[in-house]
Amino acid sequence: MILDRQASDQSSKITACNNNAEDNVLLIECPWCGLRDESEFSYSGEAHIARPLRPQELTDEEWADYLFYRRNSRGRHLEQWNHASGCRRFFNVERNTVTYQIKSVYQIGERPPGDES
Repeated sequence: MILDRQASDQSSKITACNNNAEDNVLLIECPWCGLRDESEFSYSGEAHIARPLRPQELTDEEWADYLFYRRNSRGRHLEQWNHASGCRRFFNVERNTVTYQIKSVYQIGERPPGDES
């Protein structure tokens, strides 16, 4: 979540940041520990990347695709994070890559909220 340091209501899922970057902090809500500063977390890449069932049967190009190529989308992005300085658990975050606003946080194995597919 992006919240103004002086904002008193931290229960809001999305709060617009002000224009002064020094007054902004990225807060992420760990599903187990609650709202924490981003410095406690480690970004772990794009969420929902399925490991190939038989990697030994992949061509070098297919293996490189799996290892290195990601969507890198502008806007809505599903990410995996680790609470490295806390409970050390992994979880998923739905974040806007343009505004940094976090729309939802959900556990590994769950579908993103609102995802009907």
